[in-house]
Amino acid sequence: MQSFGSLRVNTPFCLPGQRIGVMGGTFNPPHDGHRIAAEAAMKRLKLDQVWWLITPGNPLKSPNGLSPLADRMGLVRKFAHGPKMKITGFERELGTRYTAGTLSFLKRRYPAVRFVWIMGADNLAYFDRWQHWRHIAEIMPIAIVDRPNWRHAALSSPAARALERYRVPESEAATLADRHPPAWMLLTIRLSGLSSTALRKAIPAELRTE
Repeated sequence: MQSFGSLRVNTPFCLPGQRIGVMGGTFNPPHDGHRIAAEAAMKRLKLDQVWWLITPGNPLKSPNGLSPLADRMGLVRKFAHGPKMKITGFERELGTRYTAGTLSFLKRRYPAVRFVWIMGADNLAYFDRWQHWRHIAEIMPIAIVDRPNWRHAALSSPAARALERYRVPESEAATLADRHPPAWMLLTIRLSGLSSTALRKAIPAELRTE
């Protein structure tokens, strides 16, 4: 795994013992589905903060059509309302390309903070393709947020089957941040059919950022 040494990386302020959800993505663009997921995770997991981690890019996706990081962070601020929602793009300073490196950095910098990684059910369906995905599951608990038409694919995926014995009942959502990883659960939430891909396609070609 990557060594971070004495890198100066600006992350949101947090205190030992706080419960913080980290929700990463390109958010290209953000939409109400992201907001619903963040607010549901905040409430159900009893979190003190949710960090919207806007990434420079997704190694599994083409960078074509990806808006500049600063623009995406500005758009996210319109969706992430409230003092407990924190917008950050520290991955650019950190220089990591993969989630495993980013989460390793957070755990090393803030060993007393109780982090939870938040991702959509669509990501769980392909989680086994992520670099060091098993290590990610060992770094911090994972909250899988339900997505329209993805529940079955997510729960029958290779990663979900491999991690099945570590699945926590949804009724115990408030305890997830306190659990020693591996630990994960699927959160049933109010679903939104919006997707970033569909929203990008709806933008007139002459207005798209290539």
